[in-house]
Amino acid sequence: MYPSFKNDRMQRSLAAALFAGFAIAPVAMAAEEAFPARPVHVYVPFAAGNTLDNALRQVAEEFRKSTGQPMIIDNKPGGAGILAAQAAARAPADGYSLLLVNTSMLSVNPYTFKKKLPYDAEKSYRQITGFVGSTLVLAANKTVPSNNLQEFTQWAKSQKTPVNYASFTVGNSSHFAGVILNEKLGLNLIHVPFNGTPSAVQNLIGGQVNTAFLPLIAVKQQVDAGRLKVLGVSSPRRSELLPNVATFAEQGLPEMNLYIWSGFAAPASTPDLVVNRLNDEINKILRSPELRARWRDMDFEPMPMSPKEFTEFVREENQRWRKVIEVSGFKIEE
Repeated sequence: MYPSFKNDRMQRSLAAALFAGFAIAPVAMAAEEAFPARPVHVYVPFAAGNTLDNALRQVAEEFRKSTGQPMIIDNKPGGAGILAAQAAARAPADGYSLLLVNTSMLSVNPYTFKKKLPYDAEKSYRQITGFVGSTLVLAANKTVPSNNLQEFTQWAKSQKTPVNYASFTVGNSSHFAGVILNEKLGLNLIHVPFNGTPSAVQNLIGGQVNTAFLPLIAVKQQVDAGRLKVLGVSSPRRSELLPNVATFAEQGLPEMNLYIWSGFAAPASTPDLVVNRLNDEINKILRSPELRARWRDMDFEPMPMSPKEFTEFVREENQRWRKVIEVSGFKIEE
């Protein structure tokens, strides 16, 4: 009797488990299909009010129109993006907590901080899609007697005192672009970091520094006014804002094809259906001709990608910056 009772009990348990599984599965699937059913939070690694923040809020407004749910921008500036990255890594993996990732957060911080980061750039997140890319330029004070990279190289090498270049802060793409330039052209440009783009531009205009690697949009007005000049742009093709300035690649330096980029990511175990839904919604917004036209004057190029494409893009960027940072020897002690 015992064996038959045991088998009967096992069969009843198995049937109950199967029934429960069938009952739960449609509910879970329906929840994912209904996504988003409440506001989506985006942790952002910079303060409110700058141009990138404004562009993100435009995306948030379109997201609300399309899905009926708001995209709430949660600004967490400071710590080279670590505060925002940590908050997103610890959030529930349900698609309602996202992170605006960027070059520094995923491709620079892992190789510059001596102490272990409170997030893993490769394992803590699932990449959703790119957001925007913007151009980095080598700008020069008007007294520098050069109009292109070749002339600048000859002039810099002829100087008895070292030529310098500014960045908008230490340990990011504007800093390491100078490292690449030094290595590839045999220069010895001295790095002078500033606390933000405005102070770097002000000191470049004043002649306290000779050159600077800065976002194009940060110097465009000063270039138009004749106070500064641009010797090269980092985008793969010439910028519509400065069509007469050659790219670094056109001037024989394809290694300087650099974008200051950002994108959307979610906590690592966020379900496929949710990631794909977010990808569809955000990419639909980024492909809007109206939005592209609105961002053109800010030198923002939308970067819609599939999750797989953006994951590969981030991986390639990691390898690029790891090599550059190793050459520089730069480390952050904190």
